[in-house]
Amino acid sequence: MGDAGEIDFEVEGLLDGLEGERRAERITLLRELAAEGVPLAELRRSTAAGTILYLPADRVIGSRDRYTAAQVAEITGVELDFLTQLRRAMGLPIPDDDDAVYSEQEIDSVRQVHIARAAGLSDEEVLELLRVLGRSLSQVGEALRAIPLKLVLRPGMSEPELAQSYARAAEQLYPLVNPLLANVLALHMRHATQSTVVSELERSGGRLPGSREVAVAFADLVGFTRLGEEVPPDELGRLALRLETLAAEVAEPPVRLVKTIGDAAMLASPEPEPLLGATLALVEAADTEGEDFPQLRGGAALGAALLRAGDWFGRPVNLASRITSIARPGSLLADEALHSSVPEEYRWSFAGERRLKGLRDPVKLYRARRPEPAEA
Repeated sequence: MGDAGEIDFEVEGLLDGLEGERRAERITLLRELAAEGVPLAELRRSTAAGTILYLPADRVIGSRDRYTAAQVAEITGVELDFLTQLRRAMGLPIPDDDDAVYSEQEIDSVRQVHIARAAGLSDEEVLELLRVLGRSLSQVGEALRAIPLKLVLRPGMSEPELAQSYARAAEQLYPLVNPLLANVLALHMRHATQSTVVSELERSGGRLPGSREVAVAFADLVGFTRLGEEVPPDELGRLALRLETLAAEVAEPPVRLVKTIGDAAMLASPEPEPLLGATLALVEAADTEGEDFPQLRGGAALGAALLRAGDWFGRPVNLASRITSIARPGSLLADEALHSSVPEEYRWSFAGERRLKGLRDPVKLYRARRPEPAEA
C-alpha cells in the first residue's frame, strides 16, 4: 500500500466531508504521504483523529520504520501484555494487533525496562513512574507541537504547504528537545534531593512514611465558570496560563507549585509560614493584574498527607479545597491547625465556624493578612 496509485482515497474514507479546494488539497497531501511510504492504516488513523497535518513532521522526527506490538515484544524481549500496560500508563492509545505504529525510538525506550528491572524496580513502580511522565509530558508535547506551527503559519497556505513547512520547522527544532528536557529534569531532580527531608525515624525504619505533615493551599479565579460562558476559549486559556505563571513566581522553596487545574493553583510546603506568604502574594499579584484579570480567593490547611507521584493526598488537601470555595474574593482563609502554627507571623481574624461539603463537623476558619508595615 506504499504506492499512492494503489490507494483509492475516496473508497478508504479519507476524503469524507471534503469538497472543492479542500478536497483537492487533501488528495495532494495524501499522495505525498503515500509516496513516502506511509501505511494506509496510519493514513486512516491520522485522518480520523484530524492530525494528518502533523504526519509529515512525525515521519521527520521519528524513524520511518514502524513495527507492530508483537514485533516490538520480540525485538526487545519485553512481554506483550506488559508492553500494552506501558503504553496505557503513558496515556497513549492502544493500537490494533496488526497496526505498525511503534517507532525505533519507542523500541529503545521499551528496552529500558530491562535496566529498570535489573536495578530492582518492580513492574508496578515502572508503571507508576510512566504514569507521572505521561501526564506531565503530554502537556509538554502539546506545547512543543504548537511552537513550529506559530513559526510557519501564514494566511492562505494550502494544507500540503502547511504540512511540509511544519515538518521542516519541526526538523530544525527537534534537536533542542532532548537536551532541554534532560537538563530541566536534572534540575528538578537536584531540587528534589535538596528539599526532601528524610527523618531519623525513616532512616531507622528503612522505608518512607505513609504520610507527613504538610501545609496545603489552593487559590482559584473568582467567577471563572461564569467567564467560560462569556469569553472565547482562547481568552480563558490566557487567564489560566497567566495564573500558572503568577503561581510559579511566588512558589519559592520550601513552597512548591504542585499543579494548576484550569482556574486553580495548588501550593504545598512542609513549613506553614512560607506557604501563607506565598499564597497571600499570589492573591495580591492577581489584584495588580488589573480589571481584565479576575480576583483570586485562597484556602489553606495543615495536616498529615501522603505524597505520591508528585501530588499530595489527604485531609489537608480536601480541606484547603473546600475552604477556598467559600473564601471571599481577594482573601485567604485557613483552618485552625494552620492558624495555630503561625499565630505571631500574620494578622488573624476569626471568620467563624462553617460546615463544609463532605466534612462531618464544623470547621473553625481564620482570615490571614500580612502584618502592618510597622509590625513587620
